[in-house]
Amino acid sequence: MSVSQQILHRAPDCADATVATTIAPAERQGDQAPLVLDLDGTLLRTDLLYESFVAYLRHNPLGFWRVFGWVLKGKAHVKRELAAAAPLDLDSLPVNEDVAAYAVEARASGREVYLATAADGDLARRIAARFPFLTGVIASDGVTNLKGGHKAEALAAQFPDGFSYAGDCRADLAVWRTCREIVLVGASPAVEKAARAIGEPVAVFPRPPSGLKVYAKALRLHQWAKNLLIFVPLILGGKTFDPAAWGATAAGFLALGLLASATYLLNDLTDLPDDRRHWSKRERPLAKGSLPIRTALILAPLGLAVSFGIGAALGPPALVMLGLYLALTLAYSLRLKREPIVDGFVLACLFTLRLGFGIVLAQVVTSPWLLTFSMFLFLSLSFAKRHTEVERMVQHGIKKTAGRGYRAGDGPLLLAVGASAGVGSVLVMVLYLIQEAFPAGYYTKPAFLWAFPAVLFLWVGRVWLLCQRGELKDDPVAFALKDRTSIALGGVMAAAFLASHIGQF
Repeated sequence: MSVSQQILHRAPDCADATVATTIAPAERQGDQAPLVLDLDGTLLRTDLLYESFVAYLRHNPLGFWRVFGWVLKGKAHVKRELAAAAPLDLDSLPVNEDVAAYAVEARASGREVYLATAADGDLARRIAARFPFLTGVIASDGVTNLKGGHKAEALAAQFPDGFSYAGDCRADLAVWRTCREIVLVGASPAVEKAARAIGEPVAVFPRPPSGLKVYAKALRLHQWAKNLLIFVPLILGGKTFDPAAWGATAAGFLALGLLASATYLLNDLTDLPDDRRHWSKRERPLAKGSLPIRTALILAPLGLAVSFGIGAALGPPALVMLGLYLALTLAYSLRLKREPIVDGFVLACLFTLRLGFGIVLAQVVTSPWLLTFSMFLFLSLSFAKRHTEVERMVQHGIKKTAGRGYRAGDGPLLLAVGASAGVGSVLVMVLYLIQEAFPAGYYTKPAFLWAFPAVLFLWVGRVWLLCQRGELKDDPVAFALKDRTSIALGGVMAAAFLASHIGQF
């Protein structure tokens, strides 16, 4: 049986695990000190306090103010209340497999293995059921927050003959000063240096990667490419050579990017349990535990504040557009993404809002053709993404998508609706050229613009061909940024657009 299988199957000797002070110590082999594991950031790659807080708000958003009342009664009381009120999916919490394997080996050698955590005792004992190698649990009790000095005193009293302790943070230095053996798990360089000043560790588990790549992935900076849509009205509206319009639109691009990244973090926080059970989304930094939840709780409001600060500088219309984008995104994250068909429509609206934002920033005349085209095209791409997810769901033997409203048999419907919307976007493009682009007089050689609907048809057809074959990977927009054929078709459109301006340069 693998380490993961041992972790996820509860052994009989852990069936009645309770607070360690109530457990009669098992007979030890030789002089081996018991191994004591911290939970947050050590055995788990996450922090239960923040997990509980997010889970509580996910199911009770209006209960935010109750937390302030709990805080007045102390941190241990907050943990006790959240443990009782927050519906945590304990089986999906990310485990530090290396630490778990270390504990399995210790138990196999005859050592006792305990969990000592500042998390609430009721919650800690429920989590302990996942780990058959645990002998018992020592945890906060709703009155005393078992951290730092309090934990050191409790463990020294429980194990007067000495113990080995695995921890990760500065608060654990007090425990390491009283233990026989030090085990470092993902400690920062400063904490590791301080711990080594106390004694040489018997085992060191390196800190997981948390550099710029992790932050870029969590903020989904690659998705900022979608925000380039706000430059389209500027170009099609005849302000290609207007520096002021470019400056305002560039500032809007930054504001929208920050807003989108903040909402991605909020969306991932609401989706944590579902993402952790998803074949690909479980690799997202928050779901995997490579980005702490507390960091996301700081970055999200910070991004919102800076975004709306830029929006305020751009003027009330820009501020209103950012507010609409945020409101619709939050509605999507909290509820609408679980409604089949509606979710695709909302995503298309968000793309079209980008164009509306560009119209406001460049101060050009609103084009109903452009907005209608956007709705049809992005409806098609949104349903392509959903079709891909449904097909992969079928491949994994899942009948219903977690956190979504689609079922295994919905693939043909999504294919029909999505492909039809794509063809509709080509038709709208043709009507736009005839009814608006050509009469506008912006182009010296407008005949070159006929390349647009032709290329669009080829690209939409390619997307749905690959989608139907099961070769499209998740997001069509991300696919287009890497696919050589898509890039080549984009180059043809760019060349046709430049050719239509011959004589203006």
